[in-house]
Amino acid sequence: MKRMGGTVEIEQKQLSQLLPLLPLLAELGRTRHVTATAEALGVPQSTVSRAIARASSIIGTDLLLRDGRGIRLTPAALALLPHIETALGEFQAGLDLVRHEAEVVRGRIAVSFQHTFGEAMLPLLISAFRSRHPQPAFVLSQGARDGCLAELAAGDADLALTAPVATPSRLVSSAALYREPLRLVVHHAHPLAGRRTVRLAEIRQEPFVAMGPGYGMRSLTDALFREAGFRPRIAFESQDSHTARGLVSAGLGVSILPPSGSITGRHTPEQSAGLGWVELALASDLAFREIGLAWRERRGGADAEPDPVRLFRELVLSEGPALLAGFVRGRSGA
Repeated sequence: MKRMGGTVEIEQKQLSQLLPLLPLLAELGRTRHVTATAEALGVPQSTVSRAIARASSIIGTDLLLRDGRGIRLTPAALALLPHIETALGEFQAGLDLVRHEAEVVRGRIAVSFQHTFGEAMLPLLISAFRSRHPQPAFVLSQGARDGCLAELAAGDADLALTAPVATPSRLVSSAALYREPLRLVVHHAHPLAGRRTVRLAEIRQEPFVAMGPGYGMRSLTDALFREAGFRPRIAFESQDSHTARGLVSAGLGVSILPPSGSITGRHTPEQSAGLGWVELALASDLAFREIGLAWRERRGGADAEPDPVRLFRELVLSEGPALLAGFVRGRSGA
């Protein structure tokens, strides 16, 4: 065992001595001439001669033979050269990969998203990405669903997080990530507040707090009311779910919104002021929203998808559903 260990140590020492000489030996294999090798590497000819002599001594056999007034490579050198080229090629490939990854982390990713995804969902995805690629700059733009998809189509955004999921087309691809239930939100003192499940027909006469046209939630609630066979009495149109929930909390109407994150679905901080709301399950097969990612189809060349965008998109598509599943279950109380 000692002999084997000593042999390994000798071989490692020989390798460490040979490594600095490999580029010179590879160039010698290409030029087959000491002078040409020296010129190619920008070193004196004597340096090349000494390096070849040193390599021969370490290996234990001659690498060059005199041939008249010139030199030629020995069979040992010819046998060794392909392995030197392979070793240098593998090392160069590793360097290229490291440099490429360094460029990737300095990229920029533009994401357009609906207001309701900014509090937790999108940050959760970005956090997972940043744990592996900490340096890309994110440019975030939030707004209505139609606005998000318009930014994507115009090239102002690389990716769009929307609900409902964008319809695929020749220019845009999309994929569903997950779905969550929609809730009926009523004032905490509303006659329905003690119920677990409510039918839409039961709020036919109620003033309704809707999201404005162009918002994803507006298209979803419109579909729900069409299924129920009536139009709601819209009292307010809001541009964000927080305002809509606040209007309900003040007793100014009812609304249909994604779960708030409260485990109990109840918020009554100021009973003396009469503020507070309760979330109830809806008895409808359409009472959910499906959230997905959309991205532009690129032509390649100058329009090719940047590596940071590709890496983030791939993470969202492959790991996003699992990352968000627990969050959605906790937020919906499932």
